[in-house]
Amino acid sequence: MSAHDAGAIPTRAGDLQSTPDSLDKPSSRFWPERWWKLVDFRVGIIPLPIYIVLVILVATLVLTGEVKSDGPTMIAVLVLGGFTCAEIGKRTPILRSIGAGAIFATFIPSALAYYHLIPAQIERSIVDFTKATNFLYLFIASIIVGSIFAMDRDVLIKGFVKIFAPLVIGSIAAAIVGTAVGTALGLGTHHTFFYVVVPIMAGGVGEGAIPLSIGYAALTGVPQGEVFAQVLPPVMLGSLTAILLSGLLNFVGKKYPHLTGEGRLQPLKEGEIDIQAVREEDGKEQGVGHVGVSVIAAAGLTAITLYLLGVICHHLFGLPAPVAMLFLAVLAKLTRAVSPQLQQGGLVVFDFVRTTMTYPLLFAIGVALTPWDKLVAAFHIANIITIVSTVVTIMVTGFFVGRFMGMYPIETAIVNACHSGQGGTGDVAILTAANRMQLMPFAQIATRIGGAITVTAVLIILGYFR
Repeated sequence: MSAHDAGAIPTRAGDLQSTPDSLDKPSSRFWPERWWKLVDFRVGIIPLPIYIVLVILVATLVLTGEVKSDGPTMIAVLVLGGFTCAEIGKRTPILRSIGAGAIFATFIPSALAYYHLIPAQIERSIVDFTKATNFLYLFIASIIVGSIFAMDRDVLIKGFVKIFAPLVIGSIAAAIVGTAVGTALGLGTHHTFFYVVVPIMAGGVGEGAIPLSIGYAALTGVPQGEVFAQVLPPVMLGSLTAILLSGLLNFVGKKYPHLTGEGRLQPLKEGEIDIQAVREEDGKEQGVGHVGVSVIAAAGLTAITLYLLGVICHHLFGLPAPVAMLFLAVLAKLTRAVSPQLQQGGLVVFDFVRTTMTYPLLFAIGVALTPWDKLVAAFHIANIITIVSTVVTIMVTGFFVGRFMGMYPIETAIVNACHSGQGGTGDVAILTAANRMQLMPFAQIATRIGGAITVTAVLIILGYFR
């Protein structure tokens, strides 16, 4: 037998060439090699052939009137819509560098719904599914639990203690600057402070604008609906501003890496271990293979359990469920109640949810929870300048205070940005634009606790001076 014969690989007619060297050569055949390349080309997470099939299927369901708000249908619709909008944003010159994926995935569907460019069946089903399943909180629970489990205990403690300083100082500075700018532009000091600046930092719609409007109505005698119509536009435009600026900070972080921890709030010291950081150094997929499916499932169930405990805490003590869940997850981490294996499972859940659910969730939020007309209503030049100056101030203050306190300035600025976002939905969009979903626990503090303190303090002030 010749050397050539010894190296030959027996094949059937029509298969690849027989020598190992030929395996590296590109094949001219469509099936299966070129087909595999098509399958491996993805729109977001969707293989291109599956994407085309989904478009045809959704169109067929609309034409036949079979669009329902059940799980399988809505998963297909939201994944298709979310990743399509995100891909458009990511491929848009200039804007792609400042988080256009998150912006497009949220506000394009909002505009399409407002102008009735989304079929009524799909819009109605998305609204029903979003409100019935409340999967925004499933997303937040998974992100919070995974990110907290991945942190070093000492880093976690120091981060929660230190984050309040830039948040408080930033809020005070933003209130002063925003009110001064609005007053200078003719909006009036009272109107600017209570109806423009405060709503931006009130914690979103459900936990901010609604209780704020109820309190204002009770104290002033103006119908709550009229008050709500005034405070909602600044919430929407403030959140959009925070998203844009957070995306810009992500771009700045790539240019000046010494200013960012790429999702870590402060530098690691000797002896401190960040599971997320270790995995990022090893490569994105490292750490997934050796975590068993049952461990991943256990971590997911742990996140859900902690959220349900948060719901019970809300019922008993009035503490918002995400905040209560946040404290419980921190307690579990600090008391070493969670095994290292379950912590790894939590991180896999975090990665899975962040990768697969973020843009579909933003698409659902855009259709069901983001009124386009309220956003457009805020596009008055004096309003825009006042709102932008307020958000810029809170972020810039966070940047410099965080740097002074030994934290990464870009991360502290982004956490402060969440204080001017649209509640939990704003947190998701802001952190997605900034590519720093690991900051969700700190974002929840800024949004929930910061918003609650803002609303309570402002209602006390209004009651005293009315």
